[in-house]
Amino acid sequence: MKKVILSAILFAGAIVNSHGQDISNNTLGLRLGNNDGFGAEISYQRKLSDTNRLEFDLGWRNSNEVNALKLAGLYQWVWNIDKGLNWYAGAGGGLGSWRYSDEGESSNGTFVFITGDLGIEYQFDIPLQLSLDVRPEIYLLSGDYRENKFGPDLALSIRYRFN
Repeated sequence: MKKVILSAILFAGAIVNSHGQDISNNTLGLRLGNNDGFGAEISYQRKLSDTNRLEFDLGWRNSNEVNALKLAGLYQWVWNIDKGLNWYAGAGGGLGSWRYSDEGESSNGTFVFITGDLGIEYQFDIPLQLSLDVRPEIYLLSGDYRENKFGPDLALSIRYRFN
């Protein structure tokens, strides 16, 4: 009987201490980053489970000579560090278009890229989420968009959480 009571107490304790990652069902906001110039993206996240979500970003980049518009989609895994504080990693890809213009010379084109994602986020008690992440992007079919076909993208995001 003591073993049954002890097992029940341990089981109840495990249930009380285990909790979901507190991923919001939907978030919408801005992702501000720097990859070949400052850029902003409209960012949307959709919860799939307690530990997984999708993220879609539509944005532009602007530097002295190059402007780019891009759409990215990522699948992310989320792990809880502490209440409201999570870290995440993901993978995905996207596509975009670019235009180069400098002293009478101009060219344009499209590109496809694959990307990873690694970041940390904090969800406040109010419906606000802040995150910082890095996305290394490898460009495929990019023409003259990037000579080395690689671009790290570091960004700060602020999103409104819809539960």
